Amino acid sequence: MKHVEIKPDIFWVGAIDWAVRDFHGYITPHGTTYNNYLIKDEQITLVDTVKRDFLRHTEKNIRNLVDPSKIVNLIINHIEPDHASSLDSIMSLAPQATIYITEKGKKGLDRHFDTSRWKFKIVKTGDTLKTGKYTLTFLETPMLHWPDSMFTYVQEAKLLFSQDAFGQHLATSVRFDDEFIECTSRADLDDAVIDYYANILMPFGPLIKSKIAEVVKLGLDIDMIAPDHGIIWRKGSGDIIKKYLDIANGEAALRVAIIYDTMWHSTERMTIPLMEGIKDQGVECKVIKLRSSPMSEAIKEFWKSRGCLIGSPTLNNILFPSVAEFLTHLRGLRPKNRIMGAFGSFGWGGGAVKDAYAEIERMKLEAVPPGIQINYRPSKGDEEECYNFGLKFAEQVKLYHKKFD
Repeated sequence: MKHVEIKPDIFWVGAIDWAVRDFHGYITPHGTTYNNYLIKDEQITLVDTVKRDFLRHTEKNIRNLVDPSKIVNLIINHIEPDHASSLDSIMSLAPQATIYITEKGKKGLDRHFDTSRWKFKIVKTGDTLKTGKYTLTFLETPMLHWPDSMFTYVQEAKLLFSQDAFGQHLATSVRFDDEFIECTSRADLDDAVIDYYANILMPFGPLIKSKIAEVVKLGLDIDMIAPDHGIIWRKGSGDIIKKYLDIANGEAALRVAIIYDTMWHSTERMTIPLMEGIKDQGVECKVIKLRSSPMSEAIKEFWKSRGCLIGSPTLNNILFPSVAEFLTHLRGLRPKNRIMGAFGSFGWGGGAVKDAYAEIERMKLEAVPPGIQINYRPSKGDEEECYNFGLKFAEQVKLYHKKFD
């Protein structure tokens, strides 16, 4: 992709990764972008770099605008390799540039590169950089989502470079939200936002709320948000900030995700009457089999739903491995404001349902015990019991959901 002017003399010079499908374990069926930006001012300034594999793309875009050796300032908002692994190559093109970065970011770079040959300026919240007609203000955002993270705000352009916040994993030939909605749909964009948030930013809801409050307190007037992945928000910057606040406050739909795996289809057969009971309570339901679905898809569906039923057969008296993996991954994301239950089948000794409730307790989520477990394949009576538990669980989900209306 050729460079794109996003504000007067401010350009997207990044790269599109159409092919990536596994992003450090997060499945990306729609690819992604590595966004970085060039400010063509009295002091030429580059904001972030790209993944090393895509260096030639950003170098070409930069050279189409300026001689890279003329870059005076290089801002690194985030040191994760998908944004900073090409830094040494960029610095060889711009050897006189000063790197603007947080203190923790500098310490992180020291572990990845020989930084002794580079010039650094350590910045904190409120520090500024004047590039000519533009004034850049830095805002530290530690653990959003790495310790080094920060935002960079361009005052005169009303532009926020937000690194990973407000991003999406979308490979697309258009650069802006309104263009994407016109050629695809609003629903697809919203789904990409939820998918990204649920799988990457879910643990940081309180931090997101506090940082948005800090932006408001600083009086930053924002009409464009340029993240390091996905589309740039030029029409919906206010909408995406509100959406993030809603998500951070635990927004979810009145629906249930049934997330399960099965050995010989006995646990799988339980999902049908459970789903029917949930639907007959007037609650939407989606059923996801773990070994047939990407983990990131299951996490997204969990996040979209107020309630979740976990289904697992018992293997060696404990949870089935894929279900255990899902619950461990979910626990690391520290979900809140959800209600859960469990079901499953067993042969000669149970254990999976008990283990599932133990994991729910460890996550400090609301639970509807004792769940339901059946011996071998469900009988007609077992299926009726599953249906009734589905009714009961959906009723509890509705009551719990009212707390957030």
